[in-house]
Amino acid sequence: MSLIVYEHPLSPYAQKVKIALDEKGVNYETKMPAAIGTGLPDRDFLKANPRGEVPALIDGEVTVFDSTIILEYIEDKWPEPALLPKDPAGRAKARMIEDVMDTAFEPINWGLGEIRWFKRAEGERARALEARAAEQARGLYRWLARELDGREWFSTPHFGWADLSIVPYLNGAAGLGIGPDAASPLGQWLARANARPSVAKAAKAAADSIAGMAGMADAVKARLFKREYRDHRLEWMIRSGGLDVVLEGMKSDTIRFSNELD
Repeated sequence: MSLIVYEHPLSPYAQKVKIALDEKGVNYETKMPAAIGTGLPDRDFLKANPRGEVPALIDGEVTVFDSTIILEYIEDKWPEPALLPKDPAGRAKARMIEDVMDTAFEPINWGLGEIRWFKRAEGERARALEARAAEQARGLYRWLARELDGREWFSTPHFGWADLSIVPYLNGAAGLGIGPDAASPLGQWLARANARPSVAKAAKAAADSIAGMAGMADAVKARLFKREYRDHRLEWMIRSGGLDVVLEGMKSDTIRFSNELD
């Protein structure tokens, strides 16, 4: 099999790519980078993505990184069934929704993971960050509900680019206890999306991998594991009141940033 996706099952960016490939019926193999989260080199993975971030796609001699660019590659190479609407306005809307989810919703779930799994903050400091995360999620749910506007799918007339860009984040939020109301139009959309085999497959892999997160707080304290603080994640932590979390992580050398290219 020549098509390889470097991923972590909990990565919503990687889930988007896997869902897209499964929707198109494209066979692929998944790999996790060696020593993911430690900052240690994985030469094959770094050839595909010198930034050291999942996902990365290897298609024979072709390597592509960044989840959005990978989705574009998939759509160009395997155009049927189409994931983007045909009209320019619909295509732009799907891409804008993806961008909002990647940059505004991802750090909410990621920030809660820093608290729940990695114990970056505890007590009142943790509760304050959790409250901000829940408040921000509710705001994004209101925005998403307006974008859905009573339709069956965001990427009308069928499940597509916008839908697969939303569902990993809402499933992650539900697992963290801040998902949308199941009875709401957005909650009903989520149930429809989760009924799709492509989404159910990615969601199960994510759920199965959570068991391995139990000891991660100890790994961070032992400096065996570093979480990547990049762009929107760093902004979220600071704007939500966690500047001291960032400073403590830098002092203890338990956070990392994207690789510098050379």
